[in-house]
Amino acid sequence: MRIRTDFPYETVHTDLRVTLPGPPGIPGDSPDAGGPVDLYARVWRPVTDEPVPALLEYAPHRLTDATAVRDGERHPWYAGHGYASVRVDVRGHGNSGGVPGGEYDAVELADGVAVIEWLARQPWCSGRVGMFGIGTGGRSALRIAALAPEPLRAVVVVDASDDPYDNDGPYAGGAVAAQGLHSTAAGRLALAARPPDPLHTGDGWLAMWLARLEALTPTAPTWLAHPHRDEFWRSAGVSDDTTAVRAAVLAVSGLHTPYRDTVLRLVEKLPGDRVRGLIGPWPHQYPDRNPDQERGQEHPRERGPAIGFLQETLRWWDHWLKDKDTGVLSEPLLRCRLGTADPSRGHWTGTEAWPPPQVTVVPYTLGGSPVVVDSPLRTGTDAGRFLPVGHDGDLPPDQREEDARSACFEFPVGDGALTVLGRPRVTLRLRPAVSGGVVVARLCDVAPDGLSTLVTRGALNLAARRGPERAVPWPAGTVEDVTFELAAAGHVFESGHRIRLAVSSAYWPWIWPHPAPGGITLDPAGSRLDLPVRQRPGTQEREEPVRFAEPEHSAAPPVAVPQTLDEPPPRLLLTRDVPAGRWTLAATPHRGGTQVHPDGLEYTEESHETYTIEDGDPLSARARAEWTIRLHRPETAWDVRVETRSGISCEAAGFVTSDELVCRHGDEIVFHRTWEERISRPAG
Repeated sequence: MRIRTDFPYETVHTDLRVTLPGPPGIPGDSPDAGGPVDLYARVWRPVTDEPVPALLEYAPHRLTDATAVRDGERHPWYAGHGYASVRVDVRGHGNSGGVPGGEYDAVELADGVAVIEWLARQPWCSGRVGMFGIGTGGRSALRIAALAPEPLRAVVVVDASDDPYDNDGPYAGGAVAAQGLHSTAAGRLALAARPPDPLHTGDGWLAMWLARLEALTPTAPTWLAHPHRDEFWRSAGVSDDTTAVRAAVLAVSGLHTPYRDTVLRLVEKLPGDRVRGLIGPWPHQYPDRNPDQERGQEHPRERGPAIGFLQETLRWWDHWLKDKDTGVLSEPLLRCRLGTADPSRGHWTGTEAWPPPQVTVVPYTLGGSPVVVDSPLRTGTDAGRFLPVGHDGDLPPDQREEDARSACFEFPVGDGALTVLGRPRVTLRLRPAVSGGVVVARLCDVAPDGLSTLVTRGALNLAARRGPERAVPWPAGTVEDVTFELAAAGHVFESGHRIRLAVSSAYWPWIWPHPAPGGITLDPAGSRLDLPVRQRPGTQEREEPVRFAEPEHSAAPPVAVPQTLDEPPPRLLLTRDVPAGRWTLAATPHRGGTQVHPDGLEYTEESHETYTIEDGDPLSARARAEWTIRLHRPETAWDVRVETRSGISCEAAGFVTSDELVCRHGDEIVFHRTWEERISRPAG
């Protein structure tokens, strides 16, 4: 990673507040919906008398501390290349006013549109605005682009969901995605409870904080109360009306994240002259970063080839916001890095259309006699993290143990390599022993030495076999054929390897188990695997020209990370209580530790998750998470702490969620609240 210090422009930056009149008449979860609000912003600008385009990153992630390192790498870099680069905390987060709304709140979007219009009116802005973000920020950029504010000409979205029901965590194939839902919801409660910083908000910080805390509600009960793809989920994404997006879209995703399907849908649905897609071997990070940069440290482990992402986005901005010919529309519609069973190998490829004309669907009939699939409930403990960020244990290990708990079907690759590019699909003829259930299909690459590498996977709630909009009960003992897609894959099966399809009836903790135990009879004679196979490179398929610059960024703020003598907890630990038949998967998914910022703030964040299940008892499934966040300024004795405990368990009739939030100022508890809710399971 190159730290760049020489730029075409000198830069200045300032913190300010953007006063918005509020979005009257827009429904939202915020108690102050429609009211005026001051949003906290940091603006980096080039030193020039000429107005320049503005770039906006709009997210809830606290620009003065939590994302200060990441922001310092990117925004000054853009300013040095002739852009006003602006970072804004959304309403009710960081040092912005107001209280937080719901996860997919319309007020947040209306505020974002107002910020874009405010930027376009500034004397230092040319009137053209671009917007970018990752995760939540990327999703907001995509949704705001669908509202089509006139100044917004282009967006860059990284790991953004276009369809939150499909790939944002809570559900997978209509089944409750236990880890994705629980981890996301628990983290959002803790992070949303962080206080404003009196250094930036003054003496009113405590009143602001208490107002926020009063407005907070846990997310998990809301998500569980919407088990089908109803209007709640449709309005949270853009996939039902992608044509509403008028801005040019550069859609980016890591191949290890669930958002790669967003990229494929966007390049397929949007006009080819204003969309490009990029999928690489990255976790949930910008493609030029590693997770420990967030703590001001480099990490020696290779996490996939980083690219010059800032340079790539600059070409996008220059084309759409400055009318420069940068050649971005001469690039392939989609650039994707194809992986192999060896993570150190792979190559970039490009295609001019999606689906590519060189990709054909090749069916593989499973064949054989009917087999009962009754997987142990612990199947799935080698699944890895639902949203990997690049830490040890995030990615799935050797799949041989998981394969042994599944029904497996294998196909030889043959003499030449076989390239899969797109979304595999399975058709399974099933007869469940009980009404309903879940089925999971994994596609693995089996090396000559037996190593089984996960390529992709998919799940289906059997009650959602007719579509995610409603549940259709499946009577026990009846036979039906079901078809569902796996997540997108870009993978080369090398000569001498085998293609393995592994089918299981459980996948904990990725998928919450069906409440009634019972297996599924699979008839291979009526089942098949359909692989999107790229036959050969042709005139529309580029192998060699896909190239990227080396990664670079501007110098980030000097955030210190004090060394401790404590042994760090394991990232992922699986334990078995033999007498109880209980399996516990313990995870420390976030970076943890303390950051000391240049302004004196000590920021500490720790989290711990556990997922437990007992052999043969699906109602024993439990998910628990604990968070502790401390913000401390030793020079002023300002010392606040946020503690949360969140859990999800189940009964035959539904789910039970519990959350506790404790907030302290010094030794005093200033806020304490608990929530417990029961949410019914839908029929089937």
